[in-house]
Formats: sequence, structure tokens, C-alpha cells
Amino acid sequence: MGGNPERTPSPSRREPTPENMTMMQGFEWYIPADQQHWARLTKALPQLKEFGIDNIWIPPGCKASSKNGNGYDIYDLYDLGEFDQKGTISTKWGTKRELVSLCNKAKELGVGIYWDAVLNHKMGADHKERCPVVEVDENDRTRVVSGKYEIDAWVGFEFPGRKEQYSRMKWHWYHFTGVDFNAENGKKAIYKIAGEQGEGWASEWDGDVDDEKGNYDFLMGSDINHEHPEVREDIMRWGSWLANEIPIKGIRFDAVKHFSEDFLREFIKNMDKEFGPGWFFVGEFWKDSLQDMNDYLARMKYKFSLFDAPLVHNFSDISRANGADLRKVFDDTLVQAQPVSAVTLVMNHDTQPYQALEAPIEGWFKPLAYALILLRDRGYPCVWYGDLYGIQGEHPFPPSCGGDLPRIMLARKLYSYGQQADYFDYPTCIGWVRYGTWDRPFGCAVVMSNAGPGSKRMHVGEMHAGEVWTDVMGWNDAKIKIGDDGFGEFVCGQTSVSIWVNEKAKYRARFEKEFDADIYRIPYDESGSTSS
Repeated sequence: MGGNPERTPSPSRREPTPENMTMMQGFEWYIPADQQHWARLTKALPQLKEFGIDNIWIPPGCKASSKNGNGYDIYDLYDLGEFDQKGTISTKWGTKRELVSLCNKAKELGVGIYWDAVLNHKMGADHKERCPVVEVDENDRTRVVSGKYEIDAWVGFEFPGRKEQYSRMKWHWYHFTGVDFNAENGKKAIYKIAGEQGEGWASEWDGDVDDEKGNYDFLMGSDINHEHPEVREDIMRWGSWLANEIPIKGIRFDAVKHFSEDFLREFIKNMDKEFGPGWFFVGEFWKDSLQDMNDYLARMKYKFSLFDAPLVHNFSDISRANGADLRKVFDDTLVQAQPVSAVTLVMNHDTQPYQALEAPIEGWFKPLAYALILLRDRGYPCVWYGDLYGIQGEHPFPPSCGGDLPRIMLARKLYSYGQQADYFDYPTCIGWVRYGTWDRPFGCAVVMSNAGPGSKRMHVGEMHAGEVWTDVMGWNDAKIKIGDDGFGEFVCGQTSVSIWVNEKAKYRARFEKEFDADIYRIPYDESGSTSS
């Protein structure tokens, strides 16, 4: 139940309340391969900043194994769209020049850029090499199922188009721990590379990689051996090179449960040592296990964040059930257990429709889910490009939340401050209040229902007595008058959410503007190019 806010410090000791920070994942899987995405994001930056985006996680900007690759099929760390390799100079997203322009514009506007680092594997090798291997069981990689023998594997990386600029390293079989294809006979299997210079998988026994499938070091492609000194040196050097080439504020590490934690700790330490503290690091440890996530964070000494996969699965389960208990939405989630280390989200490029880790979330529940990550006092929320702008491709989807996701983002930026009082007292209707702070005094009240229309009597503070509060979403036309005791009877529609704020609060006029698709959504013409 709600309570009165704590006594505020005297004016002489008051510190300004920092603005809430919000991250955005700046892509979805099916964005057209038109090499215009860096330009799209550059165009969108001022509007994104206006409605609350402070940092953007951009897609992998290194050269992929093909012209249309999203970058997770990584070929060359040192080619950011600068060299003629794999049939293109540009990456799927654009050229290095356009990337630098995006990053510089973001810096000018006070928006940080988070790089997506794919350090687990390589793809698109330039030539085959003979290498010694043993086959392992696909479902238990600790169990060897063959004797040692040699195969032809795609593990030779020369990067001929780059001509040794930035790095002279050439990659050979002994720089990898495993592959999944024998080019000699076309057989697909999990091959563990053996031999004097092949160190094998990173250890699952001490937690260096996840123990799913016995040992989950191998994921795809040519699996990198992070224990090899030449590999270690080259990737460490790449991190420093990248930070000097473009102005970034953080890094998202792909597939962290598949490669050495020891290496990652050293990489982070090296970046902090060279460039100073203040970097933001987040890992994709996609596993619906709070215990495993807690253990990983402890081994990383909590100098790291993780995406809250259990929360996404809770959203998915609740949205697809009839009258599920909303009070349990945060049960066994990272944001509940380790809020400082939790990046909260609703969907991403892996969980979106028709992807391998798809976690379906019904459309009606998306506004509720975003309110739960954007308007509460825990976690670092990440808004997804596909929910803001829609999904392209063979199975297109419109922007979620009826196009009103920017209103929830703006409510976070302007009003979601101060002490929080929860009203999680009914299974299908919950609410909470943010009381505001001395310099951001307006606060807000949120009510949501996953069944019929909802109503919740909540305390917003005697200082608001007599005020009239209205729904910034514009979905409910009620006018809630705050009583002398600071309480109001706040309502929401069926399977909906309403966000209540004083109708005369500062900045309310910003909600009166329509979020015009021509302004806030990056439009595509029929060819897949951006419109002017």
C-alpha cells in the first residue's frame, strides 16, 4: 500500500535530481539491407533525444561475412565499412564515414553510443586449413564421440582487402577452439579442435563458460580461442583502437555465456585502465535462470550489467494467459534481485517474431510492459527499435502501443521521479505512485489491468490536494480530483494502462502534440530506402 513521502532535505543540502536515463536498441532484425541505417539513426537522433533516449545500442558495425549480414556473422573486427571485402565496402548499415558522422552527431546532442561487440566467433573465412579435431556430442560437448583426425575447416582469415591496415594479424586454425563443418566431406557436426596449439574449450568447471550442453563454449562459426596469446593481444588492441576511432560510451557484448569470462574481465579492465572509468558494459547472457545470472555477475565482480531475460519471459507468459497475476510480474527477475545490474527490456532482435529465441508478447500487453520498465524506480530500461518504429521484412508489424510508446518514454523523462509506493494488492489490477522530488515535484500515478476496467485508490500526497490529474496517454478521458488527504481514485481501461499527471504540470503541453509518424518514425518507401 502507499505511504507518505519521506521528509526532504533542507534546501541548503538539496542536490539536483538527475534526469532518468533510457537506452534504445537502435535496430531490429529485418531492417532493409540498403546501407542507409546509420543515416536513418542520424536523422532520428534529435527526436529520440527529445522524448527521452539518452544512449543508443547500435547494431554490430564490423564487416560481416556477407553484404546483407547483420554483423553477428562477423568477419573482420577492423573493417567498419571502409574496405572492399566480402563484395562490399559498406556494411549492411552504412559506411565508416556515416558511422562516424552518427557518433559525432550523437555526442553533440548528448546521446551516448553503445557498440555491439561480437567477440565469440568469426565467419566467412578466406580459405580452408587442415586441422586436427575430435567430434563431440552435440548435446554434451564434454563427451568425445570420435578419435582424433584431420578435417578441412574454414578457419583461415587473411583480410586481403584491408591489406594489414590497423592490424597485421592473420588467423589460422590454432586461433580457434571449434567449428561445425568439415569442408572435405560436407559433414556437419561439433568439432573440437585439438593439437599442441589448440587449447580446447574454455572451462565450464570454474564458470569460465556456461555449462549448458555440458560446455557451451561453441555456439557457431569458427569459435575463437581467447586463451591464445595472439588472439588475446589482437582483441585487446582492437578495443583500444575502436574507442579511439569513434566516440562510444559503452559496449554490449554478444553471447557472453559462450566465451571466457576471464578474458572478458581482462578486456574490461584494460578499457578502464586506458580510457578511465565510466564505461557502460552489458552482456547478452540469455538464460531464464536468475541463479545463473546472479552467479555470473558475482564472478564479474558486479562491474557489468545483464539483460533481464527472466523478465521478458514473465511478460510473455502473463500476456498469453487469461487473468494472470500481475503481482508476480517481477518474481525471479534480475531487476528484483540485482536492480543496479539489470537492463530491463520488453523485446529485442533475438526475441522478436520469427527469430530463434522468440518470446511472444501479445500486442495489448506491450504498453503495460513498457510502463513496468520505464516508470518504476529500478533497472535501466531499454526501448526496442521494432516497438518504436515497427518491424519490416516478410512479416511486418506496426509500431507497438498503438504508436504511443513515445508518450510512455516522455512520462519517464518528465515525471517518473522520487519515492515509489506500490499498490500490488489485486491479481489483475495493480498500480504505483512516484511522488516526485524537490526539483521535479509533479510525480505520476500508474494503473494497469490485464482484465476488465481497473480502479485503484492511491495516495499522491497532500501537496497535490485540489489538483486535477489526467491521463498523459490520452486513452482515458476521466479527470481525477485529488482529495484533501492526498488520495485519488485512479482508473484504467480494460487490458490497458493509464498514466496520471496533474493537468497543469510543467511540460504537459508536450503530450498534446501528436507523435506524427513523419517526425518520430523513420519511414520507408517501397524499395526499402528511407524517405526524405
